[in-house]
Amino acid sequence: MTAARRSPDRPRQTREPRAGTETRIAAIDIGSNSVRQIVADVTPDGAISVVDEMKAAPRLGADLEDTGVLGANAIERAVEAIARMATLARQLGANRIEAVATSAVRDAENAKRFIARVRQETGLRVKVLRGEDEARLSFRSALAHFDLAAGRSVIMDIGGGSLELALSADGVLDELVSLPLGALRLTERYFRDGVTPRALRQLRKEVRRAVRDVISTRDWRGAQVIGSGGTFTNLGGMHLARQKMLAARNVHATKIPRTEVEHLLDAMASMSTEERREMPGLNPGRADIIVAGVAVAAEVLARVDARDLVVSRYGIREGILLETARVRATAADPGEARERSVREFAERCHYEAPHAQQVQRLALRLFDALGERLGCSDEDRTLLGDAALLHDVGYHISYDRHHKHAYHLILHAELLGVAPAEQVVMANVARYHRGAEPKRKHRNFGELSPAMRGRVRKLAALLRVADGFDRGHIGAVAELKVRRMKRAIRITPVAQPGADNIRLDIWGAHRKSELLARVAGIPVEIVSPDGDVFSSDAVEAGANE
Repeated sequence: MTAARRSPDRPRQTREPRAGTETRIAAIDIGSNSVRQIVADVTPDGAISVVDEMKAAPRLGADLEDTGVLGANAIERAVEAIARMATLARQLGANRIEAVATSAVRDAENAKRFIARVRQETGLRVKVLRGEDEARLSFRSALAHFDLAAGRSVIMDIGGGSLELALSADGVLDELVSLPLGALRLTERYFRDGVTPRALRQLRKEVRRAVRDVISTRDWRGAQVIGSGGTFTNLGGMHLARQKMLAARNVHATKIPRTEVEHLLDAMASMSTEERREMPGLNPGRADIIVAGVAVAAEVLARVDARDLVVSRYGIREGILLETARVRATAADPGEARERSVREFAERCHYEAPHAQQVQRLALRLFDALGERLGCSDEDRTLLGDAALLHDVGYHISYDRHHKHAYHLILHAELLGVAPAEQVVMANVARYHRGAEPKRKHRNFGELSPAMRGRVRKLAALLRVADGFDRGHIGAVAELKVRRMKRAIRITPVAQPGADNIRLDIWGAHRKSELLARVAGIPVEIVSPDGDVFSSDAVEAGANE
């Protein structure tokens, strides 16, 4: 499933869904802490194009454990928020508006009164989900966004009132679990007077006992753990901020080492709520309940002895969209979701497919011949292939500065299976397929870590030469023969049968070979079919096309 979310600075989409191909659906998730809506077009094969989103934090579950009822003020705030969301969904032409309520409404004595009030004010019928229903929807969303087809996975959703767990093996759902261990509920139980070491130990002990009873370490040790919900997106934001990944535009697929989760928990537990509100990457509105949420996450990770946690930006709402559209849930093969997402993003940008695929093929040929010598990893090959396919998406905005437009488009794209750090590198590699080489004075490049700058330089060097070998955009080069000699890298292009000549492509590759020569430490020689040799040492000053 793919998702193209509206950037906050872009105008709202108001187009009607295409008849017969898409259904416009709004999903409203009424939780213990927040109420969230997503409006999206869903195709029969599960592709999602997000039209708009809205969020409010009425905290319906506040004081629920003590009183047993939803507070009057919280009800007012929630009903007002739901009414706004319903109005927006109808104005955007939603064919269906699905509203569901979770832990707080499920546990409240006055739930029926609240549901009747929502019906009276908005016309919506609210469905109260069981905890197992929440876990199933989270699993369905994860199935569409991650490769779950091989191995064991634990999908964890921490809401304000409850913890949901979906346990799956090879993409098949094995067990659904719901526990009353939400971030808001536990904060009220243990941290009314602030976070103290003793209170945190007691909270973790309760969670440890509860999780021990539902997760067998024998069966689930080493499973990948995927976390959805506000606790995890905030964890991802804080982790990226600590890694100085300020360029990352979304946290989806962020991988956080378990030790980092513990470090963040220790750091936040030692702060006041006011100090936590200043933490980079943390939503200030969640500063008072984030410690409890992260503590729950830490105990689940410890129970399955997971090495890291993967953040999902998607959850119950996306699961509702898929169920409402009656999209069949299937496990993706490894890498399939990523490949499909990158391709569909390229198609949305109306990319020139023959040229992009030719450049991708040639870039990967160069990588296979030179990647090991340059110190590249296996993951770099996939990254280069994706950057090559997307390198010209900036044409979607204009030809002028299209390499810079490509950088911004890729950086803000929703690419499934691509971690934020990878996406930043990918955007930079595409940015430098033409024009000036990477320089520290370029903000997009200079802010990266030394390791990331090295990856960008190596992959951009390969992409520049590959792009040069299709300078005419006609796919005239059939193959590249690469020889790694002691004093030079020699590349000989082979023309496609019937191609008149490839001199333009040789010229293009030669003019863009300097960066590859620099990262390799030896000259790059482009050899024409008639034996002429064009060395990177002889590239004209200022050549950059």
